[in-house]
Amino acid sequence: MSEIVFEQVRHAFGEREVLRGIDLTITERRVGIIGSNGSGKSTLARTINGLLAPTSGKVTVDGIDAAKKGAQVRKKVGFVFTDPDTQIVMPTVAEDLAFSLRRSGLSKPEIAERVQDILTRFRLDGHAEHPAHLLSGGQKQLLAIGAVLIRRPEVVVADEPTTLLDLRNARVVADALDSIDQQVIVVTHQLALLESFERVIVVDDGAVAFDGTPDAAVPAYRESVL
Repeated sequence: MSEIVFEQVRHAFGEREVLRGIDLTITERRVGIIGSNGSGKSTLARTINGLLAPTSGKVTVDGIDAAKKGAQVRKKVGFVFTDPDTQIVMPTVAEDLAFSLRRSGLSKPEIAERVQDILTRFRLDGHAEHPAHLLSGGQKQLLAIGAVLIRRPEVVVADEPTTLLDLRNARVVADALDSIDQQVIVVTHQLALLESFERVIVVDDGAVAFDGTPDAAVPAYRESVL
């Protein structure tokens, strides 16, 4: 597993401080991040692969500074957004998967093999030539996850990947995330998603309010918001 380290991480949007001196070391295979809307959890997640640079402090992935060497870190850390439409860029499902490998240096047969592997793995093989934006919500999110996994990162960060989905599709996406070999960090409001996780971090008002197992962290979070 990769070692992700936050050292006195602060981040502000203008005068509004969103993260307040976060110190964390993450090495577990399955980690959840929960908190109320506006707590800073999504901002925290986006600093992991350099999508956001901290105002002060630093985030490292296996010793690599995510803000200073973002391109290098993003080879190790893939990011899945809440809305899959923000990640889908090509007309068809197969083309969208292949697009993720456009600068990989792989040959056309190697790219085709990886695309087919993802299509089969996420039961999208019957939709290879289907218009990507006409997929169901759950299928779109599976495509977004597949487009990240096809690059074979070591870590996958998912920012509320089930929020826009109905219960059935949310379960499909949750099962997909649970099945992958990579280290996974999930920001979520779906607390049931965290039952099999090793660690859950509760973020409140830009700080870590609780850090422990799901059995301890989820009740602590519920108590804080009631």
